[in-house]
Amino acid sequence: MALDRYEAICDPLRHSTILTNPVVVKIGLAVMLRGGIVVLPYLLLARQWPYCRTNIIPQMHCEHMAVMKLACTNTHVSSYYGLFVVFCVTGLDVVFITMSYTQILRAIFSLPTKDARLKTFETCGSHLCAISAFYIPRLFSSLTSRFGQNVDLHVHILSANVYLLVSPMLNPIIYGIKTKEIWAGSSNTLLRKAL
Repeated sequence: MALDRYEAICDPLRHSTILTNPVVVKIGLAVMLRGGIVVLPYLLLARQWPYCRTNIIPQMHCEHMAVMKLACTNTHVSSYYGLFVVFCVTGLDVVFITMSYTQILRAIFSLPTKDARLKTFETCGSHLCAISAFYIPRLFSSLTSRFGQNVDLHVHILSANVYLLVSPMLNPIIYGIKTKEIWAGSSNTLLRKAL
């Protein structure tokens, strides 16, 4: 999305020629490949551990840290790899997003009128909200599950569920909040319910 915003704002006349369907498919495949490469060591490490306690994790999904806590062996390698993934993958994402938004802000501030700058910045605001709704709870969940020994279990579960469930549910709201058709449909529905 940051690349799409960058192209749409910084080079709008070439947007459709740069981000063609084959390019978008290649980007999607690269993202899936990166995800697979990052997750594969988790699976290989978890497969070799002996489990002598219960095999029930206290969460709604199979999070790596929850599985790691069930193991009856030294899991430091996995813990270090998890920290590496959190900081390198998330850090790399943040670096690329920051680079693209630096260029976007430079392009926005070079626009001639205040209205044009405001309208262009509003299109980026929803993307920044969606990014924040995913990355902040994800980082919090990952770090508290590793370092938050004094944090209650329900806080771990809630933070993991927030980044897995709430941020995808917020995306349509975040991106659709400025759409006139959605506002009109929502207000009509609310008026009918009120009457």
